[in-house]
Amino acid sequence: MRGHILLSVLSLVLFSHVNCARILGLFPHPGKSHQMVFEPLLRTLAERGHHVTTVSFFPLNNPPENYTDISLENISEVLLESLDLSLFESNGVISKIPVIRRVLGLMFEFQPLAHFALHVCENMIQWEPLANVLKMEYDVILMENFNSDCMLGLLHIYGNTAPKVALSSSNLMPWSAERIGLIENPSYVPMVSTGFTSRMSYAERLENSFLSVFYKLWFYKSVQVKEQSLIEKRFRKVIPDLRDLSRNYSLTLVNTFHALNGVRPLLPALVEVGGMHLDHTHKPLPSYIEKFLNESEHGVILLSFGSLIKTSTIPKYKEDMIVNALGKLKQRIIWKFEGSGEEGTLTGNILRVKWLPQYELLQHKKVVAFIAHGGLLGMTEAVSAGKPMVVVPFFGDQPANAAAAAEAGFATVVPYIELTEEKLIKALEFVLSAETRLNARRVSSIWRDRQADPLETAVYWTERVIRWGHHAQLHSPARDMPLYQIALLDVIATLAVAILILLAISWYILSKVFRLLFGRESKLKMQ
Repeated sequence: MRGHILLSVLSLVLFSHVNCARILGLFPHPGKSHQMVFEPLLRTLAERGHHVTTVSFFPLNNPPENYTDISLENISEVLLESLDLSLFESNGVISKIPVIRRVLGLMFEFQPLAHFALHVCENMIQWEPLANVLKMEYDVILMENFNSDCMLGLLHIYGNTAPKVALSSSNLMPWSAERIGLIENPSYVPMVSTGFTSRMSYAERLENSFLSVFYKLWFYKSVQVKEQSLIEKRFRKVIPDLRDLSRNYSLTLVNTFHALNGVRPLLPALVEVGGMHLDHTHKPLPSYIEKFLNESEHGVILLSFGSLIKTSTIPKYKEDMIVNALGKLKQRIIWKFEGSGEEGTLTGNILRVKWLPQYELLQHKKVVAFIAHGGLLGMTEAVSAGKPMVVVPFFGDQPANAAAAAEAGFATVVPYIELTEEKLIKALEFVLSAETRLNARRVSSIWRDRQADPLETAVYWTERVIRWGHHAQLHSPARDMPLYQIALLDVIATLAVAILILLAISWYILSKVFRLLFGRESKLKMQ
């Protein structure tokens, strides 16, 4: 009887602890699209009764009462409609050689990430409001796993040992998998920045393997070593290698799902929650957009290059190219284009708007296709709504997302640097075909067929970490093993030595036997 009472008391204590946990969210990247993935999880956790404190560049609109924002807005510039499209124009001799252009581009396009990481880190380590937050006790810490480990170093400085959950708004970065002991084989797992699928040619596997090693070394030398130096200089204290601190995550939530992003190795510590940012509540469209949609006889195509790229900076010749191609269609076009009128700017069959409710539009029955840049949020919204796509990737994970969508059968890819009027028309003919539209609906049904809603899944696993903390380990033992053991180099070396010894012994015995036989023969002949 006493045992039952004690068990009931423990259950009540555990239940109350989980439902009023202290949660800290650390999101030091200034990209708006990244925070759009995390906001629904943070809000939902607060609505479930947890006390949530979030450090980010984007304070929550109308937060719940038990939600506290610590804004980083004055630490660094925010990445919102800030990327000039002229940066992606082909210039110079190298740009004319596709292979060299691609490899060099992949090697150096991550460099701005190091710049932002170090700039933000240098300012954060001297910011008192952040120090006050990190000194407090929490039941779990949610952290973006992207281009910086500065927060890991600061947590160590302030002695904060709470369990950590990593969040990734894109597919895993090249340096992320090994943090939970996941071995990503470059023979069939493409790097996040390549346009490869899991079925790679020899040349692609060679390039993919090189990039896998290069990115990990680059991140260590260009980010981790320099962030550690900044922290140690500021606090005059030696801290462990950030590579070692980064292996202390209890769980990683990644914004992917295999129906769109392809099948990859998983561990209990890696949970796919692609689509957790989607808001399924019905929201009315602006009246002028609704009118434009309803008056379209053959449907509407959406065109958007996301929140980071400033579309109005597109070169005039490229703009004319797109307008000419779209003007030949019987469908109407809604184009996200900064600087448009309050109720849009209509030219022919193209309505330019400075903002559009993208997911609500993609779910509209009049929308028949989507032209996008390949950002994972837009891709996820399109596959959820079952709309075919023309993907015009620029950089980052966009080529990989585009390749995955094309392999799934509901998209075609036209890289921005290769975009012409003819290629755009041909791509639109493909996605508007009955077969592609059927494929898009089929992939959408497969993508939505899950045990639970992705946001519910993310909440469950976060609360599971709160319940059990460091006691329920989910990572692979490979996390703590040296490379030579993971690759069985010691075993291979032992077997190689054993084989060599056997060969040497066999050679010795056979040589003795041959000498004995041929020695007798020669003696008999001499006699």
